[in-house]
This record gives sequence, structure tokens and C-alpha cells, in this order.
Amino acid sequence: MPEVQKRRVLFDTDPGVDDSMAILLAFASPEIEVVGLSTVFGNTGVDVTTANALRLVELAGHPEIPVAAGAAKPLLRPNTSRGDMVHGKNGLGEAEFPEPKVKPDPRRAPQLIVDTIMANPGEITLVPLGPLTNVALAVATEPRIAQNVREVVLMGGAAAVPGNVSPVAEANIHNDPEAARIVFHAGWPITMIGLDVTMKSVMSEAYLAELAAARTPFTDFIAAITRHYLDFYRSVGFTEGMPVHDSSALAYVIDPTLFTTRHAYVDVDHMSLHHPGQTVADWRGQRGEDPNVNVAIDVDAERFLDLYRQRLTGAKA
Repeated sequence: MPEVQKRRVLFDTDPGVDDSMAILLAFASPEIEVVGLSTVFGNTGVDVTTANALRLVELAGHPEIPVAAGAAKPLLRPNTSRGDMVHGKNGLGEAEFPEPKVKPDPRRAPQLIVDTIMANPGEITLVPLGPLTNVALAVATEPRIAQNVREVVLMGGAAAVPGNVSPVAEANIHNDPEAARIVFHAGWPITMIGLDVTMKSVMSEAYLAELAAARTPFTDFIAAITRHYLDFYRSVGFTEGMPVHDSSALAYVIDPTLFTTRHAYVDVDHMSLHHPGQTVADWRGQRGEDPNVNVAIDVDAERFLDLYRQRLTGAKA
């Protein structure tokens, strides 16, 4: 059989329950080569997200993969994230794990992003899963990464549905709207996997029990970290299970046919006093601006969840 052509993925991430699940999907997928992780504040503080990223590369048996710590706060605002309510203070649902043995890369996260993309022109898919502060700093420091990245596939935004931290804003964009606006207007190929699709893919308790029954190191880790996450969603009235946010972005990288997308001009509201971070999609082209974002508007949730199950449990299609 021919060798699978791997997509080389650099994550910018704030692990986080859903980040961890996305990164483990990447390590379980033969199409993906993880080349690095840069970390950012968001679901919890950057020191904790960095430790969690180090735990993930250790769990995957790849301690050689660089993990670089990045921004501890937004570009221009105080950090007002309440991600610990969703993910627990340790970002991993309050499940206890040993301290990681591997150490962070000495570079800061924006430098890792610049170095990795510029050393591998046209090869790196950048997958941001948290606030976009590191990515904005990277493209501001070295604008040529916009021409040298293969593509950017981010989890964030809400084009035609309500937000999850305000009536209009999704958490990652809301946590640093100025950074998001820089990233959305950097002139690179960018796909937005937002709440429009991530809220349509739901892992029920039965689904998670099926994953847990596989009793692999990855599924044991997922079983440990998801209980708190499920409890949070239940507490806010989401009784079906838990929506699958960050893994949706990685699923797009693996198989874009899972999603329906539409190009649009998308701006980020960073001026609003009460609801900053709204991603405003101009579907009708009234502003006269060329489309700058490939927006995911629908997903084949059943096929996506089947893909996740197969990769994490080793089940056959």
C-alpha cells in the first residue's frame, strides 16, 4: 500500500479538555505529523497549559516535539477568561496527573511559530485552538509567514449562531479580539471552524463510555478529563452530552469533506464595549471586500464522530 501523505501540523493551544482531545486525535491519525505545540493562556493560565501540553507529548511517546510557552494575557486587555469553570483549575477536569518530565523549548511561542513555518515553506498547517495572541505576535514579527504557511485552520468564532461567552462572541476570539483581527486580516489561507459547526457534533455519555471501554492510554486519559467537562455542560442546560470544539478543527485538516464551507469577508469586532470578539461575516458582499476566510457552516457530525471513535479506539470503519 502507498505511504500516507502526512500533513505537518503546528498547534497553538491552551490545553484544556477539548484541546487535549484534539491533540490526541492528531497523534492517533496516520495523516498527521505533529511538529510542535505553542501554548497560550485561555482555558487556564499559560504555565498550566504549557505543563499540559508537555504531558500530551509525553503520553504520545514524542517528548522530542518542541513545546514553547507563549502569551500569558491578551495584547491590549486584562485576562478575563473564565475557562477554569469549564475545564477545571488544572485545565484537565481536575483529574490528577504526574508532573511532566520533559522541559519546554527555550524559545517563546511566537518564535517557534515563525521558525517552524519559515524553515518549512508551504508545508506547515497552523492549527490555533485558543486565543490568537501568539499567532498575531508571530505574523506581526515576521509577516512572511503568511506567504509560507500551507494554511491556517482555527477553532473559533461564530458566523451565524450565538456566542458562548456573550450573545455574539465565541470564547477564543473574545479572549483577545485585537489579536484575532490581526490574524483574520493577515492575508493567509484561513479556515474558521466555529460554533456554527462545533455545537452540532456532540459526544454523549454513551459515546464517551464506548471510547473509555477501549482502555488505551489515550482513551484512559480522555475518560479521566471529560467528567468535569460533561458536568459543566449539564449545569448550563446542555443535556445531550458535550459539544466537540477543538477536535472539529483537526478533523477538517484530516478530511475537509466532513464540512460544508463558504468563503466570506469576516471582520472581528474589537471596539464594542459590551460584546467584543464578534466575528461578523459579510455573506452578501455589501462591503465590497474580497473574502478573507473560509467559514465552516455545516458538518456531517455522524461521520466526524465515527472518525474520532475509529482513530482513538483502533476500531475498523
